[in-house]
Amino acid sequence: MMPPPLIFQPIFREKVWGGRRLADRLGKPLPEGVRIGESWELADLPDSIPGGRSMIANGPWRGRTLREILHEQREWLIGSAELTEEGGFPLLIKYLDAQENLSVQVHPDADYVREHPEAHLKSEAWVVIDAEPGAVIYKGLKPGVTEADLRAHVGTPAIREDLIAIPARPGACHYLPSGTVHALGAGVLVAEVQTPSDTTFRIDDWGRTDREMHLEEALACIRFGRDERFSGRAAPPPIDVGPTRTEELVRTVYFEIERITMREAGLLEIVTSGMPEVWMILSGSGRVEASGEPMISLEPGRTMLIPAGLRGAVARGTAGLCWLRVSLPAPTQGMMAST
Repeated sequence: MMPPPLIFQPIFREKVWGGRRLADRLGKPLPEGVRIGESWELADLPDSIPGGRSMIANGPWRGRTLREILHEQREWLIGSAELTEEGGFPLLIKYLDAQENLSVQVHPDADYVREHPEAHLKSEAWVVIDAEPGAVIYKGLKPGVTEADLRAHVGTPAIREDLIAIPARPGACHYLPSGTVHALGAGVLVAEVQTPSDTTFRIDDWGRTDREMHLEEALACIRFGRDERFSGRAAPPPIDVGPTRTEELVRTVYFEIERITMREAGLLEIVTSGMPEVWMILSGSGRVEASGEPMISLEPGRTMLIPAGLRGAVARGTAGLCWLRVSLPAPTQGMMAST
């Protein structure tokens, strides 16, 4: 009998812009007196990134890394999904708490990575969980902003005028493909799904002066002018089946995100179709039951990896149980995101 779904020990990252809402809103056991900006929920990064691999927190493999089990139980764990070039799990799952603005930044695209193998492509999506009144997300450059404009405004308040500011509305999903200038605004808590990379090129840090900037590297990745990647198809209507409602939030060549809500108390059979899934529990309560295995509670802040080979498991939830279902799509599919 194979083990149940896997849960992991969170990896907390101290950030100058971090806060305490990961504890207050999601129940994370944050260390005292530290500003935590990120909780890495599922990570399997390259050897070059210290502390970038998740430790299993339940079942017979408790205390071992995801990478170890991935190589021992590849078919059961990820089925027909492909590993990264370094042999790792193809997603990085996080929560981000921005008490202050994140740096204005960009991540490398495929062209940059081909010429700079030490960098790793990074495309990501944010699902807004909570936001203070007036909070925004900075997503892309305004039409007409040139490289010369950006160079002139870096390090000055004028940088704000170059960025597209979008109100941060809880429930909204924002896709940020590589090459997109962006920043998470102060007062916003998000779930983040991304390709497994930690390569970030900072352009401006809102007056903070103690961190390195990477302007030239960023300029080599930025897409100036209209970005057609943000003109995806409209989101399809929600689908109601039994006690659940499913909403498609984003579909990319790297990952798909759906939001699933229990409209009433009920049971849901877990069917993986030969591919792994990641569940991020946002609200409500419930449990997962797998034959002969201890139950796994479903509570806000819990992240769970559903192995491709899991069989005979069900989720029971109360009305209002809500989670993000993250899956790996076929590589030919396109992109859609709500704003």
